[in-house]
Amino acid sequence: MASSTLIERALSVKKEIGKARLVIVSKNASIEQIRELAGAGFVEFGENRMQSALPKITALSDFNISWHFIGHLQTNKVKEAVKHFSLIHSVDSLKLLREINKRAGE
Repeated sequence: MASSTLIERALSVKKEIGKARLVIVSKNASIEQIRELAGAGFVEFGENRMQSALPKITALSDFNISWHFIGHLQTNKVKEAVKHFSLIHSVDSLKLLREINKRAGE
């Protein structure tokens, strides 16, 4: 999809939702597509896989992006998640919650 079309669609959704926060799920987007959206003022992006998210987060560190983790999070990946993501949306166990709390406090 052309980047201008992506930006137009995102702007249309943003207009419709008013003051609600728009988190763009970028799991299939290229770094360049995210860069263009960030350049157009979109600053919240959601990823569901740590392995594919980290290169994007690193490459786009010059933007003030708030990254959201939206997929299943394994306990062994919590340390990396709390370093790189502003929000974790998918806490599915007390054990995972405790590990997030522990790692966030480090």
